[in-house]
Order: sequence, then structure tokens, then C-alpha cells
Amino acid sequence: MVAEAAQRKLDNLPVSPGIYVFHGAKGRVLYVGKARSLRSRVRSYFQPGSSDLRAFVSRLERELTDIETFVTHTDKEAALLENQLIKSHQPKYNVKLRDDKEYLSLRLDPKKPWPRLEVVRRPKPDGAQYFGPYHSATAARQTLRLVNRYFQLRTCTDTEFRLRTRPCLQYQIKRCPGPCVLDVDEQEYRAQVANVARFLDGRHDELVLDLDARMQSKSSLLEYEQAAVYRDQLRAVERAQQEQRVAGVEKADQDVIGFHRQGDQVEVAVLSMRGGRLFGVRTFPLRRVAVPNDEMLGSFLAQHYAVRPALPDEILVPVPIEMSEALEDLLNEDRKRKARIVQPKRGAKAKLLDLARENAEHAFREKERAREDVEARLGEIQKQLRLASTPRRIECVDISHTGGEETVAVFVALQDGAPARERYRSFRVKHVRGGDDYGAMYEVLVRRLRRGRNLEVGWELPDLLVVDGGKGQLGVLERAKEDVGVVDIELASVAKPRTTATGEEEGDRVFRPGQKNPIPVRASSALSILLLARDEAHRASNHLRKKVGKKRRLRSELDAVPGIGPKTRGKLLRNLGSLRDVLAAGEEQLIEAGATRKQAQAIKQTLGEHVIGSEEAQGAEEAAIENAFQAD
Repeated sequence: MVAEAAQRKLDNLPVSPGIYVFHGAKGRVLYVGKARSLRSRVRSYFQPGSSDLRAFVSRLERELTDIETFVTHTDKEAALLENQLIKSHQPKYNVKLRDDKEYLSLRLDPKKPWPRLEVVRRPKPDGAQYFGPYHSATAARQTLRLVNRYFQLRTCTDTEFRLRTRPCLQYQIKRCPGPCVLDVDEQEYRAQVANVARFLDGRHDELVLDLDARMQSKSSLLEYEQAAVYRDQLRAVERAQQEQRVAGVEKADQDVIGFHRQGDQVEVAVLSMRGGRLFGVRTFPLRRVAVPNDEMLGSFLAQHYAVRPALPDEILVPVPIEMSEALEDLLNEDRKRKARIVQPKRGAKAKLLDLARENAEHAFREKERAREDVEARLGEIQKQLRLASTPRRIECVDISHTGGEETVAVFVALQDGAPARERYRSFRVKHVRGGDDYGAMYEVLVRRLRRGRNLEVGWELPDLLVVDGGKGQLGVLERAKEDVGVVDIELASVAKPRTTATGEEEGDRVFRPGQKNPIPVRASSALSILLLARDEAHRASNHLRKKVGKKRRLRSELDAVPGIGPKTRGKLLRNLGSLRDVLAAGEEQLIEAGATRKQAQAIKQTLGEHVIGSEEAQGAEEAAIENAFQAD
């Protein structure tokens, strides 16, 4: 039975448009919805013999304690209020879209004197152009690398731009015109900015025509070097065009929404059509979805476009959305570009909806298969290693050093068989020297286990802790666990392949406490997940060691300059960023960064002119990408 207070309100609901809020125990908000008629919509939840199969409807009778309603004058007011209440209360049964801060976007601000591309997590309605979002840092880096290679925009941060007294390496490898210090044609630079915007926005046909015209113009003026720049850009755009898989029915910008639902599990696919071509496909998993399809889709659209300053011309949806006009008004509010929500019934647009639905279904099936496969593999690991529980989180540690110096350790984490990089932890070995691997491993294991034992946030202990090595390393792990006093954690070590004294080939093996013989690992077995953890730990520790060594070598070159002590060295590296930038800086810039005039002259005399090699050019490209991730 519905609570008495809620039942009285059901009997007196108005026919006006508005918002309804279902409350549970202790005032918790269960669900927020909007309706053209509050009386019809809210009462439909409690009709006997209802065909409504939503998961939470069957639980309303025992969870619902009260109903709150708000009458509005218009559908738009209802949509706005619903959006505000969902954000404020985070209701239990409303659709929760994955937080967009996990995705990266590229920002290009045309209002700046010399615009550059930078990476941001939260687009803002600030007049800048945003492209993306990109589902990973790798995808964003690949795009930046392509743009930096073929379109000559500055890559330095605003601070570096102001401090420059002579062009950097990007200018010398012909990836930047050097507007920081050189007299650059601003109109030509603005044209490059416009071309980058077209390229990232998928307006390739328009861009091809412009680049071809510019290339022909420069060629006729015998400016072959600049013509070659446009030629390379043209080739890059044509390669990107070849990757487009389908063509749309018109030259409009459209987002096509499809979804696949199985119970309370939903996968939503968004096909981005730009200029009539498929520009990208993104899928979003929605879990524990308790609302009907039209409400789910309306909530998804409101959240998906809430942080996107730019909208397409049309948003194609597969089902009618109640109060879609109000949702349109909500999405278009304070936007320069207006979008229409359209539900095509037939024709080419309906076929695009079919394609979106197929993508959503495919993504759902793939994720389901992946989950089932991971469950089976983790269960097999539990069985083979005789673990007390399923090892959902596995950590592996590896030690790396250079000739006994610069000893570092990295703990990598796997969550359900996949790398969880937010849980990676790195250590500098403090008390062990001379290449003592066992001593270094014991030190970092104790430090890591203590933080887990003390329940520090972000340092929770894994289900299975693995070390790279054999019986010796496993013994160190057991001793560290015992000394720290940790109980609920399983241990193992993974040894690399080797040739025995008798000439036999031994493959990868797993050692467990209390077991005399190791467990062989076949490439196809579930235990290969442990090999993934070991190899990832090895990669990460080597990367950290090289990074630490590089910093030390850079500092050592400054140590060779007479009159430069640790304090001045630290100022220069902190203010200019790297030794490369110190070498490229002029005398006045060095003084501004923290050196005296005498020290600045000593740096220029001792280190001399810096000659660029291929390795430094590679470093310059990576530095340019890193700058884009450091939005001022």
C-alpha cells in the first residue's frame, strides 16, 4: 500500500503541467519527473494491472513515503525545474550519465591575439570553440600531434609566449611561425586558425576547397615553400576524409541518438554527422535505469548537452519525447546555434537511426561479453591459485634502477582485469643504495602496505598483491606483510621465462606461499592477466626511472656552469620549464627567470649555442603536446 500521505496527494493532483518528486525514507529523493498533466502522469504509476514494467515502479509501494508536486505555467519551466532538482538531489532512480569530467575537449579561443589549441575537461560558454570530447588522453594526443604537424599554430603556454626573446624549437623545425618574437602576418595566422577549426569540426569539403585555392595561389606567386605547407595540409585532410565510413543525406550537422535496452541496463550511442559525413561514434553505458524510454532519452539529452557550448543543427531521436519543445528551449537557451529535436519515421534519416541503434546494441553486446569473459577469467585465477575470494583488484610492483642509482618502484593496479591508472602509485627508494633489489622491494612494500593498513584514502589494499620475480621476491613480500601486520591480502610472484642449468626452457611461472612447485602460465590461460600486470609494472617503472634520470642529467649540465648553485638552478628550471628552454633563453630572459647578469653570461659562455638533433625535435613535439594539457 502507498503511504497515507502520498495517497491523499494522489487523489488531489491537478491537471496542470509541472514537476513531481517521489520521496523515500528519511526524506531521500527517489525520483524527479516532469509532466504535461501531473494528474495523469503521477497516477499512472499506481494503476492496478499497469503494463509499466520499470524496475522501480514495483518497489514504490514499499519505498515511497511522500509525493511533492510543483505546478508550472509552461513546459519549458517544467523542464528547467526538473533539471535543477535532479542536479540538486541526485535522485536514486533518475538516469545518471557518466561524469563528463572524464572526457577531454580541445579548446581554441579566436579572441586571443595568437590562438592556440589547449586541452580542457570542462567546456564553458565563453565564446571559445570546443572540439570533442575525446574519450581518452591518447585520442586527444593523436589529434594534437596531427594538428601540430600540419597546421602551424603556436604551442607554447601564454606565460612562455610572454617571456620569449627568441623563437623556440617549434619554429626551427617549421611547426610554428614564431609570433612570440617575429613579425608574423596576423591575417595568414588567422587563416590557419580557421583551417584548424574546420579540420577539427569535420568540415573537410570546405577546408579542401580553401587549401587547394591557397596552394594554387602561392604556387602562381612562386612561393613554393608556403605552397608546400598547404599541400601537406591538403594531404592530411584527404587522409582523414578517407577514414569516413558513411555519408549522410544532407550537408547538415546532426547528432543521431540510438539506444539498446535490456532490463535496467541501457547503452546509448551518439553518431556525430558533420557536413553530411560520419565524424565519430560514442557510446554511453547507463546502469540501473528505472524510467521509460522517453524519460530516459530526455534526461540523457539534457545532461549530455548541458556542458557543450555548440549544438548540431538537428538531434535525431528514435522515440517521441514528452515535452520535446520545452527540452529544445532548454538546450537552445543562451546558444548561438539552435538545434531541433526530430523523430524521423522513414527515409534516409530513419536509416541513420537504425545505424545508431545497431552501434548501441553492438557496444552493449561487446561490453556484456567482456564482462562475462573477465568474470570467468578472474574465477579461473581464483581456482588455480586457490584464493579465498575473486581477485577483482590486482596490484603488481616492480623495481627499476640505473647501476644502483635512481632506484624507483611502481605499483600498477588492474581492476576487473583492466589497468586502473588512477590507482598507480610510484615511490623513490630512500634508504637502500647500490642495487639491492631485495632491500628496495622490502622498503617500498612496507611503505605501501602501511598506508593500506592505516586505511588512507586511495590506498586501499588489493585482493591480490603480485611481485615481479621468483621465490626470493615472494619471500620478501611475505616478510613485509608479516612485519606490517596485514592479514586480508593474497600474495603471489610472477617469474619470467628462463633456461635451466640442464638446458630446459621454462616459461612464465607463478609462485604462491606454501606451494613448493610453481604454476606454469600458458598464454591462453586466465593467469595471463598476471603477466599483463607484471609487464605493465615493468613498463611503468622503467618509464619513471628514465624520467628521474633525465631530470638529474639536465640538472647536472647546469651544475657545470661556474657560479650556478642549487637555488639558482631550481629557479631557472622552475620558471623556464626545462634545460632546453634555459639553453634557448636570451640573457635578459635568464635574468628575468632568476639569474644574475653574471650568471646569465656564464650560462651562455659555458653551454654555448644549442644544436637541434632528431631526438630533440621529437622532444619538442612531445613538449608541444604537453603544453596543450596545461591550460592557463
